[in-house]
Amino acid sequence: MLKTKTIKPAASGGLLDRRSFLLSGIALSSAYSLKALSASKAGEGRIDTDMPVWAKTPGHNDVEYGLPSEHEKHIKRIQAKNTPETSTFSMWHTPIENQRGIITPNGLHFSVNHNGIPEIDPQQHTLRIHGLVGRPLKFDMESLLRYPMVSAIHFLECAGNTAPNAVSLTALDQDCQELYGQISGAEWSGIPLKYLLKEAGIKPEAKWVIVEGADGGSHARSIPLEKLMDDAIVALYQNGERLRPSQGYPMRLLLPGWEGNTNVKWLTRLEVTDTPAYTKDESGLYSDILDSGEIQRFSFTMDVKSVITHPSGKQTLPDKKGFYEISGLAWSGHGKIKHVEVSADEGKTWAKAHLEGLVLSKSLTRFTIPWRWDGSATTLLSRATDEHGRVQPTRDQWRKKYASYSFNHYNGIQAWHINSDGRVENRYV
Repeated sequence: MLKTKTIKPAASGGLLDRRSFLLSGIALSSAYSLKALSASKAGEGRIDTDMPVWAKTPGHNDVEYGLPSEHEKHIKRIQAKNTPETSTFSMWHTPIENQRGIITPNGLHFSVNHNGIPEIDPQQHTLRIHGLVGRPLKFDMESLLRYPMVSAIHFLECAGNTAPNAVSLTALDQDCQELYGQISGAEWSGIPLKYLLKEAGIKPEAKWVIVEGADGGSHARSIPLEKLMDDAIVALYQNGERLRPSQGYPMRLLLPGWEGNTNVKWLTRLEVTDTPAYTKDESGLYSDILDSGEIQRFSFTMDVKSVITHPSGKQTLPDKKGFYEISGLAWSGHGKIKHVEVSADEGKTWAKAHLEGLVLSKSLTRFTIPWRWDGSATTLLSRATDEHGRVQPTRDQWRKKYASYSFNHYNGIQAWHINSDGRVENRYV
C-alpha cells in the first residue's frame, strides 16, 4: 500500500495547505473522487470491440467559423430577468461558473445595451476629436488601422454587477451567473488613445473629455483627461478578432478597471472640455447615493472583489464528502490582486488560496485551494486584497456606507452555504 504524508490543514473547515496536499502522495483520482474504469478481464475478447463508433469511422468536415461542441451547447449567456420591458435595453450574463482561466470567449462575454445594438458600416464610421484641441481630427477605419497597437488582458465589469445581493433583504436563490454574470475577461487590442489626443494637440485648460457612442441614444460619458492619457485604448480587437457588434464594433473605448458604462461602445466622438457634461447616464443611473443622502458622482473605479465559482449557487456536490478544489476569480480596478483568503467556517478562520497563472493589473485572477469536505453543512467565503491594501468588505460594511436602494459598485464578500446533501445556496453572513 502507498504510504502518504500527512496533509497539513490551512484553516478549519477542511481547507488544506496546497503544497502539502500535492506532495502528500495521494492519487488525484482518489482525492477528487473520480471513478476509475475497471480493467478488462483477461481473454474477454478483442480490445477493439469496446471502441466507440467515433473511433472507428471518419468524422465530419470542419466549418468556416469554429463552433463549440454540441455537448457544450448548454454553456451560454442568459438574459437578466429583471431588465426593463423595452425593445432596446438588454443585459446578457456570462456563465462565469463554467469559466476556467481568466479569458472569456467572445460569444460568452457579458453585454449591457441601453439603446439596442446598431448595425454600423465600418466604411462609413468615423471618430472625431474636437473641442479644446489645437487641431480637430477625423479618422476613418482605414486610417486608424495604420496606427501602432497594443494588447492587454483586462476585466470589464458592469457597475451593477451583483446588484441583487446589494438591495435584496434576503439572499436570493440565484446561481453565480445570475449574480455575477456582468463581468468578463478578455485580451483587448487597439490604439492607445493618448497617441490620437497628442496628435490633436490638447490645450492647457483641458481637463475632461465627453466620449460619445454612435448608438441610437447617443450614449455619452464625461471622462477625466488624465485617465485617457494613461491606459485608455481605442479597442478594435477582442481576443484576436475584430470586436463583435454587441461589444462596440467597429471600435470602443476601453478604460481598464473602470465601470463598464464608461467604456463607451461604437465610439464616434471625443469632445475635449474643461468641465464634465453631467450626461443623463452619469447623473442618473451611475451616481451613487450614500447612506447620508449625499450623491457621489464619478465613482469610476471598480473596487476589489472576488467570488468562488465552484462550488457556487445552485450547484450540487456529486459526493457527500471528500476532496474538492475550491476555485474562483478575484479582481480590482486599482491594480493587481495581492492575495485571496478562503474560509470554510463562516469567516472564523481563513487560509490563503493559490493564485493560478497570470496575475495582471486590472485583470481577472484565478485562485484555488484544496478542500476536504466532511459532509456537514458549512459556508464558504472568499476575501480578496489588492496590491494597494484594499480589502474586500463584508456585506454589512458595504451596506452601512450606501443608501438602502443603492446597488452600483457592490463588492461585498460572497457566501455560499453548502447543505449536508451537497446543494449550494446563496447566503448572507
